[in-house]
Amino acid sequence: MTQSTNLQTDFQAILHNLEAARGQSIFLTTTQLLVWASKIFERAGLSSQDAMIMARTCVYPERDGALSHGLFRLPNYLQTLVAGNVNINAQPTVVQETPSLLVVDAQNGLAQPALQTVYEQLVQKTRETGLCVVLLRRAFHIAALWMDVEPLARQGFVALTCVNASSCVAPAPGTSAVYGTNPMAFACPREGHEPLVFDQASSLRARGDVMLSARAGEEVPLGTGMNSEGELTQNPKEILKGGALLPFGGYKGASIAMMVEILAAALTGGQFSWEIDRWSQPTPDTASAGQFLLCIDPTVAGQTMFAQRIQDLAQKLLDSGQSRLPGDLRYTTRAKTESEGIKVDADLLLGWYEQTNTGVNTSG
Repeated sequence: MTQSTNLQTDFQAILHNLEAARGQSIFLTTTQLLVWASKIFERAGLSSQDAMIMARTCVYPERDGALSHGLFRLPNYLQTLVAGNVNINAQPTVVQETPSLLVVDAQNGLAQPALQTVYEQLVQKTRETGLCVVLLRRAFHIAALWMDVEPLARQGFVALTCVNASSCVAPAPGTSAVYGTNPMAFACPREGHEPLVFDQASSLRARGDVMLSARAGEEVPLGTGMNSEGELTQNPKEILKGGALLPFGGYKGASIAMMVEILAAALTGGQFSWEIDRWSQPTPDTASAGQFLLCIDPTVAGQTMFAQRIQDLAQKLLDSGQSRLPGDLRYTTRAKTESEGIKVDADLLLGWYEQTNTGVNTSG
């Protein structure tokens, strides 16, 4: 029996369990959820390889408790794929290469498969020269960024990445959106422990978290954003409908958002956030954003005890009273869900399955 047949058999079993659980929640393992999500992406037109890559972008954050970037994002991906906003047949191309640089045109396709095509080159160049920079343009990326850097830290590297997106964040001071949430993620190895990893937006709150609050009918903290009149509001729907998010720390967060705009848009040759015309598309999510990724090998710089020094730093932080380190909460949640399973709404998953089909628009 081939792997494809095994996955199909597993999917049918999962589908049967979901049907039996209509109207209630059910616990699935990470593997089961990956099989289910990859099948959904295949039905939306992706190849089996790309479908599994995209399944991980939704399932792993859900497993780790990062719900704003977990299964919550799957409908956005499906709507975008079906509408033809993203080129599902994209063939990412390396348009410029040096011993420590890869400039990649994602051809208006998905960012994660595009990065995967140059991953081995990235690792090889980092080991050979001590560092490598990937500049990715014309890519669609609304996933958690830590997934792009944590695997590199597990290989002993220090990694930093950032992306821009369609504008929804005002500068400081400012009353209209110029930047995207412009998140960045960082990871590095830590001797005897999981890597140190953080993933954060330049805005006070990630747009996905504001969307979750809007869906739940909850207010957001004052300072999260403003309405279309430029007035502070705690109503997430007013922020999302013609308003703007605000950067964390005022001008300090705005400066970081500007830096991300320069690294992920100007340097990659991609579009600035305000140049991405999200409203002319069939759905408000479209490609054309950019991503900057820097990977460094500490050993090439002679830092053979780097991971131990990071552990010394981490211990000092804990001794000083810091209750947990970046990434700890995700690792704790990951261990729990790997043991107990991931709680999902059966009706929600079945609804997404029923909405997908193989007749999608492949232009992008």
